[in-house]
Amino acid sequence: MEPFTHAFTSIALSQTVRNRLPRFGMLMMVAGGIAPDIDSIGYMISPGAFFRMHRVVFHSILGAIVLSCALAYLFVELDKKVPWDNPQKKRPPVVTFRIALIFCAIGVAGHIALDLISTVGVALLWPFYNRFYGTDLVLNLDFWMLGILVLGLLLPLLIRVVNEEIGAGAKKKRGVSIAAIVTFVLLGAYLGGRAVLRSRAVHLLLYRYYHGREADSANAYPTLTSPFVWRGVVTTDDTLEVITVPILKPDEFENDRSLSFFKPPDTPDLKAAEATSSVKRYMLYAREPFAVTDRREDDYRVEIKDLRFPPDDPSPENISVRVQFNSLLKERYEKYIYASVFTP
Repeated sequence: MEPFTHAFTSIALSQTVRNRLPRFGMLMMVAGGIAPDIDSIGYMISPGAFFRMHRVVFHSILGAIVLSCALAYLFVELDKKVPWDNPQKKRPPVVTFRIALIFCAIGVAGHIALDLISTVGVALLWPFYNRFYGTDLVLNLDFWMLGILVLGLLLPLLIRVVNEEIGAGAKKKRGVSIAAIVTFVLLGAYLGGRAVLRSRAVHLLLYRYYHGREADSANAYPTLTSPFVWRGVVTTDDTLEVITVPILKPDEFENDRSLSFFKPPDTPDLKAAEATSSVKRYMLYAREPFAVTDRREDDYRVEIKDLRFPPDDPSPENISVRVQFNSLLKERYEKYIYASVFTP
């Protein structure tokens, strides 16, 4: 997810326990809610660094624990150094490491949970296992989720205005908590609805033929267009079929208009590429890997991309792996490249 969704989710989480927040409590949760994305700093280094770090280092269980502890330590030090300057209110208790750790960890856990429902997913078990886990329910940017969160944050303001008009100021704090709970109920309903829509899309994909080929398996991925339009990828005996799935208009689903990607033969250069460390790691990331082999005068090139992403998807998560060999199949290089950027 992008930073705004993470930040607003952390704020909404903090409102559910508003009366129990320690000093800097909301800030702890917001910091925890956005801090895991510092592992995307690899984008400034290279595609390979980005691939090995993003949604990996601080999105794993081990990385989340380390990050939560580091943030907790910083907030304990912040509490010591920033004086209490509100004489009208009693100074809250000193922030202990245990308390800070709880609230920072809630923010970090919320961040990872959001990324687990996205198309990209996270490498939850790194560094012991590099497979990415995700549910493919939403894109990194989902305007509906963002809208629900923003509405949930504005709702307390509306409740406060109404309470002031009717003289019910004593219920103000309770109203804030109720608004946060309503926000999460709406989010849960929205995500549940998306899960149902995705299931229908997969069902629609499975029980069709594609240019005379029977579907062996199928997956549906969200699109930016609408929750009712999904990107379908179907595996047949010798192809991968990519097609748009309109859930609301199943009668208009023309399965024979799918775009066919023919699986390459099991050639020596493809076998050699599959044995490299970069490709092995990439296969733990890709949901719909598709290989393209290219025989040149004095070398071989194998490139593997992930068809869950549209070819024009500009996000850095749309990444490919390329391996090149000489004429004797001795490796020249292996590297990751951003699939949306043409590189010769």
